[in-house]
Amino acid sequence: MTQPSTPYSDQIKGVIRTVRDWPQPGVNFRDITPLMQDRAAFRKLVDAFVHQYQELDIDAIAAIDARGFIIGAPLAYELNTSFVPVRKKGKLPFRTLSETYKLEYGEATVELHADAFKEGDRILVVDDLIATGGTMLAAAKLIKRVGGEVVECATIIDLPDLGGAEAIRAAGFGVFSVCTFSEQE
Repeated sequence: MTQPSTPYSDQIKGVIRTVRDWPQPGVNFRDITPLMQDRAAFRKLVDAFVHQYQELDIDAIAAIDARGFIIGAPLAYELNTSFVPVRKKGKLPFRTLSETYKLEYGEATVELHADAFKEGDRILVVDDLIATGGTMLAAAKLIKRVGGEVVECATIIDLPDLGGAEAIRAAGFGVFSVCTFSEQE
């Protein structure tokens, strides 16, 4: 299980809104909108990531479409790295590589520009949330295919009951999440 390792975890978690039974009955949607609206909480969120990664040699932030962009862009700025989007299929204008992964009902595909990284670049993958881990694993596979090295996979929220962080670790990638939500919360 991912353990929060920042002094801001409880405060950040307290600002995230849970919307019950959305988008379907039985699902608890973790809404980060209030977190983005609260300037002090958002600053602490960015600071939590900066403190986690400021001493590491990172060449780029690979942020996953679309909520990963929210944290990925300011983090890239603060760490003085490049920012590379991992997009949903059909959203990138240049030559791309694609990775398809399974969803609960069906499949989805993410893409990365073929020239996004140089061989050996050290990449931090960023998204808002880990559920089953499919999107994060697909992004990590794309990064490896273009020659990048995944330093770690970082998220605001981990939903450990869905097993995504464990699946990512089992695939050989480290995981950092600022806070966790159990299914009952």
